[in-house]
Amino acid sequence: MSKDDYNVYQDSDGTWKGKREDASRASVTGSTQKEVFERTRELAQKAQSEISIHRGDNGKIRAKHSYGNDPKSTKG
Repeated sequence: MSKDDYNVYQDSDGTWKGKREDASRASVTGSTQKEVFERTRELAQKAQSEISIHRGDNGKIRAKHSYGNDPKSTKG
């Protein structure tokens, strides 16, 4: 993960947050994962970075989305 990548996760107080990897504070906060993901996705698209979406119950990554930083030549 690069420092421009984002994480969407549920904080201990129950709010959902979208935070850049190297940031000290969340860039986006909200009451639902969908709301926070959509707003964080806009930031990731502008930065051409990646988002990791974490599960609310155990914090494990459940999905990743990449915007513009994919390798151009992949086999398969």
